[in-house]
Amino acid sequence: MKFLTYALFYGYVLLLIVAGAWGVFFARVDHQMLFHLDPRTLPPATAASLVGQYRFLRALEFGFGMFSIIYRHEIFTSRAFNRLFLSTMAFGVIARLVSLAFDGRPFPVFYFFLARELAGVILIYIYSRRTLERV
Repeated sequence: MKFLTYALFYGYVLLLIVAGAWGVFFARVDHQMLFHLDPRTLPPATAASLVGQYRFLRALEFGFGMFSIIYRHEIFTSRAFNRLFLSTMAFGVIARLVSLAFDGRPFPVFYFFLARELAGVILIYIYSRRTLERV
């Protein structure tokens, strides 16, 4: 269980860092790859707003990834860090489920993200019950 938990943790965190940084600098390419959307087909103000907000959210994704890699030990030993990490990760899963309910079916890759993130939340939660410091 430890190996799988850490594989999901590091896979998630490294993807946050890489995808976050990539999205900040290559947002338009990201839109084409992930969403099959060319922002140049949108009105200029709409494209600028969409791409700008996307870059901002990808920067937050990068920041959460950096936080998670820097405080990886604390995430598995400190109740406060553990709660912050797991609640943020779980809220991302909830956001994907809300989107499924209200926005419809996404491209298949997003189901993979959902399944992997949900598995990560569950396994990290279960495993970290053993590693948290007793207070």
